[in-house]
Amino acid sequence: MSGILDLLNGPMGQMLIDGAGKQLGMKQDQAGSAIQAALPLILGAMKNNASTPEGASGLLKALSDDKHSGGILDNLGNILGGGNIDDDVLQDGAGILGHVFGGKEENVANAVSKSSGIDMGQAMNILKVAAPFIMGYLGKEKREKNISDENGIGDLLGGVLGGESKQSQSLVNQLLDADGDGSIIDDVAGMLLSGSSGKKGGLGGLLGGLFGGK
Repeated sequence: MSGILDLLNGPMGQMLIDGAGKQLGMKQDQAGSAIQAALPLILGAMKNNASTPEGASGLLKALSDDKHSGGILDNLGNILGGGNIDDDVLQDGAGILGHVFGGKEENVANAVSKSSGIDMGQAMNILKVAAPFIMGYLGKEKREKNISDENGIGDLLGGVLGGESKQSQSLVNQLLDADGDGSIIDDVAGMLLSGSSGKKGGLGGLLGGLFGGK
């Protein structure tokens, strides 16, 4: 399933990149690179969490919330086109990140920062914007496909990640186990960076193709 790639390659994805870039003070190519790095890490963490019955059940419940019904996808112009990103979106994003990364969000933001050339604050804000976008997309898919059990959630995440599923989960595990170890974060950042240019298949390669020319 390449639905999220279709979104990013279309007007909605361009709005996400342009809007986030302008409001967070970064160039379009930096915003594209940061979102490219952030998405697999967030999805990989969700896939890790959903590998247990409790985690899958929790994600299923969160995706059933009206907040994550997909409405954010139709409202990106208002969210990203004004003077400031909606505080509710950033707060929701912070909550999602805290849940999926278990308090190790700074390690993840550090890797996104190093792989895209933006500062830590910008990287964290990119993650906060990307997380509700992903939840909205997954919530919409859940409703359209009538997914109502934990196995369906795992399959949904696996489909979005495609061939990058195991690699993304591995990168997330390295970041969550890093305990401030800069060398591990540097290694993950390097893998994210090489994934945008060297890989041809899976989510990383496809996103690299989408953003590589910008």
